[in-house]
Amino acid sequence: MQCQICNKNEATIHLTEISSGTRTEMHLCENCAAEQNITVKSHIPINELLSGLLSVQPTDEEIAGPTLEHLTCPNCGFTLAQFRKEGVLGCPYDYEVFESVLQPLIEKAHDGKKSHCGKIPASTPIDAKKQMEIMSLRRQLDDAVRSEDYELAAVLRDKINQNEKQQTN
Repeated sequence: MQCQICNKNEATIHLTEISSGTRTEMHLCENCAAEQNITVKSHIPINELLSGLLSVQPTDEEIAGPTLEHLTCPNCGFTLAQFRKEGVLGCPYDYEVFESVLQPLIEKAHDGKKSHCGKIPASTPIDAKKQMEIMSLRRQLDDAVRSEDYELAAVLRDKINQNEKQQTN
């Protein structure tokens, strides 16, 4: 692909911008990118990339109070200070050890959600999709009851009953 500015050199820099739902792509050669004052970092550390993508830079208050500083993973020896410095964890057990510290960060990164719900593949049978929808509604119902939002709980209960009736017919 050729550079969109000079139309001579091979485009090696590809920029994509999404603004107000509109996607714009720009393909430039290194010379034209330099002329446009566009600099490219060739190697970005993974923790910097993830932090930038999630727009979550943990603050000292979010990472730990003074009582949690002593936490160390018994499996890998990873400490809270290392997490603060590196922004990554040492092993899967760290999620359990540092749960009280990580939970607020995860919720912040996922707009208040505590778990990843993923997508349902298009090839999934309709019955399975309906079953997954009912399971999701039940989780929402549990959350509504826990937070004492009984009006929402009643609406969700009715949706569950309606979906279950449709599934049996």
